[in-house]
Amino acid sequence: MSTPLVPRPAAGPAYARVVGVGGYRPSRVVPNAEIARRIDSSDEWIRERSGIAERRWAAEQESVALMGAAAAEKALAHAGVTADRIGCVLVATSTHFRQLPAVAADIAHRVGTAQAAAFDLSAACAGFTHALAVAHDLVRGGSAEYVLVVATERMSDLIDHDDRATAFLFGDGAGAVVVGPCDTPAMGPVVWGADGSQGGAIDQSASWLALRDGTPARFPALTMQGQTVFRWAVYEMARVARQALDSAGLDAADLDAFIPHQANLRIVESLATTLRLPAHVAVARDIVHTGNTSAASIPLAIEHMLASGAVRSGGLALTIGFGAGLSYAAQVITLP
Repeated sequence: MSTPLVPRPAAGPAYARVVGVGGYRPSRVVPNAEIARRIDSSDEWIRERSGIAERRWAAEQESVALMGAAAAEKALAHAGVTADRIGCVLVATSTHFRQLPAVAADIAHRVGTAQAAAFDLSAACAGFTHALAVAHDLVRGGSAEYVLVVATERMSDLIDHDDRATAFLFGDGAGAVVVGPCDTPAMGPVVWGADGSQGGAIDQSASWLALRDGTPARFPALTMQGQTVFRWAVYEMARVARQALDSAGLDAADLDAFIPHQANLRIVESLATTLRLPAHVAVARDIVHTGNTSAASIPLAIEHMLASGAVRSGGLALTIGFGAGLSYAAQVITLP
């Protein structure tokens, strides 16, 4: 007679929710005028195309690990959860330029977890929403009591500062949330996917292997087909956002906030219009002063909206991340 190899796992909690949020913004503010000089542009031109007035760029010592850990510590404090109760640390990033070890292990150590599981997740600008969905399932499945989700980016390291199409868009920063158990529904089902046929729309100019072999003349940088991405984000992501609302059994009128990835203010405004959001729904426009911080943009926007009083604690927010891949993930969440 065979003997079971493992005992039957205990059932996880009935539901999971976001219980805390934190952010880190580098101190250096980079206005449009500084960018414009290098790309033969102007403040007016940049604002017209992106809505961005300024962004933050990290100093040399502000690594993705340092920024991520600072945001994580704020999220833990906001949640009232000690680091030793974190069972897993998920880090969404595209700008940790060491293949190994995962920056998640570094961040877990910095915040003082008790050897929590830790790994990185790569889904570019949709990384946070992907990690949030994974964290939800880890808590519901009983694999971790609390999960720390961190999104940390130094986009200033990845962009070509002479590229007129992308140099003005991106900023640096980190955001984090703590996901834990609860007794009532607080996170809707995730609606996610990827269209790999359009992978070239947001790409890298060369691989790291090419850099090793001395092929490219310059450091590999982010490239983007702006109009292709704009059309995809506005039309396809509106459909995905509606699916996330339907999956949660909600209407746009039930929302307190719409917090999409801060890719471009024109995209944010177009999505809000297409979704016909009522006037009472607060729309995140963090990009104006933070720029596009890739995976970090949604948690940074959540923190800012709560801190400024733009949205209430416990309100319902539709989040949607989208970017390279072309990957996307949308989910309605209850705000901490």
